Amino acid sequence: MTLATGSPFKHTGELGWAQGYWRLAAWDFSAQETLSFLKGHLDLGVSLVDHADIYGDYRCEQLFGNALAIQPAIRQQLHVVTKCDIQLISASNDVSLNHYDTSAKHIRSSVERSLARLQTDHIDTLLLHRPDLLMDVDEVVSCFNALRSEGKVGAFGVSNFSASQFELLNRGFDHQLVTNQVELNPLSFDAFENGAVDHLQMAGVRPMAWSCLAGGAFFRPQTEQAHRVIACLSQLATKYDTSLEGVIYAWVMRHPSRPIVINGSGKIERLASAMAKSQIILSREDWYRIWVASKGHGVP
Repeated sequence: MTLATGSPFKHTGELGWAQGYWRLAAWDFSAQETLSFLKGHLDLGVSLVDHADIYGDYRCEQLFGNALAIQPAIRQQLHVVTKCDIQLISASNDVSLNHYDTSAKHIRSSVERSLARLQTDHIDTLLLHRPDLLMDVDEVVSCFNALRSEGKVGAFGVSNFSASQFELLNRGFDHQLVTNQVELNPLSFDAFENGAVDHLQMAGVRPMAWSCLAGGAFFRPQTEQAHRVIACLSQLATKYDTSLEGVIYAWVMRHPSRPIVINGSGKIERLASAMAKSQIILSREDWYRIWVASKGHGVP
């Protein structure tokens, strides 16, 4: 199995969206309701879906798979991303301490469980969820190559990796990592400032942007920083005749690394609104206006 020519992670691709399913267990959807939601975002052109083995206490992949089982042919329209390497204390997991595990044994067992839960024969893209300080690059690369040759995983990437951590793994992997999923929002600049996003741009691959709405902090502000940013966003929403969310997403997508935004809402109307309202191009001055509001000072 090879990465499709139209991969959403190629830097030359169109501005894109992904639908995140980390809250699926909390949405309390039936399998039919999940299928209807899935069809809804496909109708909007969002075919990239984001999962992880641990989401919903190891339940979200199964709930999604139950929906796919109703109409298996719809799987062909999806690009399924899932993640592994976080070991959580759970009734579904035999560990006594939360930790990271990039051993070949754990990666392979996670993939097998994800395939069974998702009720599919392959994962389009597998990400390592968090950096593991004990990661043996040769062991991981060997495991990746085996999973790829077996047709169980099409492509590989990482999540929350620094530029050096990305390069450490990427240099040893012949097929090249296709993305790094990082937090990008006007309250968090780590990935912009630690070289992670710069490195992706240099490598010609696109980041997946999680927590663009900062976990709801823009709607329940608890810090001076959040209040400053919200005031700025509100002014710009009026200026561009859009919504506060629209400005936030446009701010994230304005970056030349061409981030793919992950939507976390379980309401199709919110996704449709976000996609429509973010179709603005912020001026450089207004992009930095948000930066200044967040930092609380002018540019150096």
